[in-house]
Amino acid sequence: MRTNEDIEAYLTRSKYPHHEIEEGTWVVSDISGANEQIVVKVSDDVALFRVNVLDLESVDPKKKAELHERCLELNGSDMVHGAYGIAGGRLVLTASLRMENLDYNELVGTLDDFGVALSKHVPGFAVYRRATSDRVTSDKAQA
Repeated sequence: MRTNEDIEAYLTRSKYPHHEIEEGTWVVSDISGANEQIVVKVSDDVALFRVNVLDLESVDPKKKAELHERCLELNGSDMVHGAYGIAGGRLVLTASLRMENLDYNELVGTLDDFGVALSKHVPGFAVYRRATSDRVTSDKAQA
């Protein structure tokens, strides 16, 4: 069984910028050059990886189904270690790895997979956003 110390050692060896924010939770940043922050958290016997990709409030309601379909396509074709999902009103990229036999290559492979997704997929999600004037109107209506 791997420990928090093993995860810290793997992250240090990976050379990805990271810092521990609390016991068993790290933030890994600048993987894709887009200044996204991936959270790695050890919970019981699982290492959880997560990054917030898009606030769903910013998505044009007419394009939500198309965005969801696109994410499912990407899950099936491009994602090796993770998957897109929805949590807390956000589109997220998430993965989980069992601590029992986690090794360096799995951890780095997951971070690399996230980095590719953040640099290759996420910029394309801009087509699903509301027009700027729609967001301003919606923001004012919520205030």
